Amino acid sequence: MEMDYQTVDGLRRKHPAWRLLLADHAPLIVSFLHATFIVPNVRTLPQAELISKLDDYLYGLKSVLSEDLFPRQATAYLDSWASDEHGWLRKYYVPNSDEPHFDITPATEKAIEWLISLGSRRFIGTESRLMTVFELLRQLAEGTETDPWARITELERRKEQIEGEMRRIREGHLYLLDATRIKERFLQIAATARGLLSDFREIEQNFRDLDREVRERIATWDGSKGELLAEIFGERDAIVGSDQGNSFRTFWDFLMTPARQEELSSLLAKVFELEPVQALNPDRRFLRTHYDWVQAGEMAQRTVARLSEQLRRYLDDKAWLENRRIMQLIRNIEQTALALRDDMPEGIFMEIDELAPDVVLTLDRPLFSPPLEVHIDESPTENTDPIPSAALFEQIYVDKDILAGRIRQALQTRSQISLAEIVHRHPLEQGLAELVAYFSLASDDNAAVIDDAQRQALTWTDSAGRARQATLPLVIFCRPARPPVHPERLS
Repeated sequence: MEMDYQTVDGLRRKHPAWRLLLADHAPLIVSFLHATFIVPNVRTLPQAELISKLDDYLYGLKSVLSEDLFPRQATAYLDSWASDEHGWLRKYYVPNSDEPHFDITPATEKAIEWLISLGSRRFIGTESRLMTVFELLRQLAEGTETDPWARITELERRKEQIEGEMRRIREGHLYLLDATRIKERFLQIAATARGLLSDFREIEQNFRDLDREVRERIATWDGSKGELLAEIFGERDAIVGSDQGNSFRTFWDFLMTPARQEELSSLLAKVFELEPVQALNPDRRFLRTHYDWVQAGEMAQRTVARLSEQLRRYLDDKAWLENRRIMQLIRNIEQTALALRDDMPEGIFMEIDELAPDVVLTLDRPLFSPPLEVHIDESPTENTDPIPSAALFEQIYVDKDILAGRIRQALQTRSQISLAEIVHRHPLEQGLAELVAYFSLASDDNAAVIDDAQRQALTWTDSAGRARQATLPLVIFCRPARPPVHPERLS
């Protein structure tokens, strides 16, 4: 991008990140979105939960600063931040839900990351980045070498270096990284991991932009359906074959390999045990960063799947013919909306009383029943024994998130596992209550199987040291179906 006057002036007037930095309540917006989305690495939040968090945040600021500082309600702030005028939040509906969800936009994330970079850093490493540059240059030089003998010569040289290092290790000369190099490399790894998550948001936004462009083109298309489909699929093939598409597909195939996920988990756990890394007080959530990558990639893939579904609906000739009049009306509405998008009329443009009709049937009304009168004897009761309060403090709480994490970890290396095997790996610590929690997870999981025709016996030891046994149906947890990986298969 060229930084001439017209380009910079256009960014200042239109780019959401620049408008965020110039906003009156920029400290509120940046600090709240950073604490809510960036720090815990949350991809999306429902409206009710986000309003509750913003209410708590505003209450804390008002109690410290001033009651009149932020006069608007949390709902009004969120709707303003998600409007087309600002574009700092994305407000949308997830499938099978009528509650709006929110996510920060890539422009907002860029603005927040830039503000974070303005702060002073405790440690600035240069050696690790220099080594990364040399390694990338070496890969480029070796990966583009067409002379087979030149490659063999280079491999022989590296073989001699490896054999020499092995010889020195046998002689007792073991090279170890010092504390400074360990910290430097770990900080670079953490920064790269966070950058990958930001890239996923931008990739997902690119797919949403493509989806919006396709819908606009269908709404305003006057030619034949064959010409429209040829143009749409031509652009889709160009996107799939682009540098970004090829890089994303290679990254996704590499990440979804179970062996790679297990290797990443093992390497992260080993690195976190190093004393120099512990001295940096790293965030323990970084141990699950590869799972965050998988979750972010799945959201991008679901966006691509929705684009494919929209195209398939258009290909349904029967539905298109049966609803031709409806399609014409909808197309007129879409064309009018697109024409007014950049020039909205002042005042209230359109109002909708309800999103759905409220149907009340007469026979649904319950019959009248007289209220039950309760007579309370106010006379004191004599000789009442004290009620023991120990039972209130002896409640058993089973954390389902921990149990679900054990199931996911077991399914990383295999396609299915029985409840008996999980209990054998992780013996029951809370007895029957923990066993019931496993059953609850299986009943809520569409991929799990509960076979009443087969039985299995599970044993455990209670808190008193007595052996317990339960016979129950066979429960098998299965790995869920993987979302579509290659965008070119969507057609």
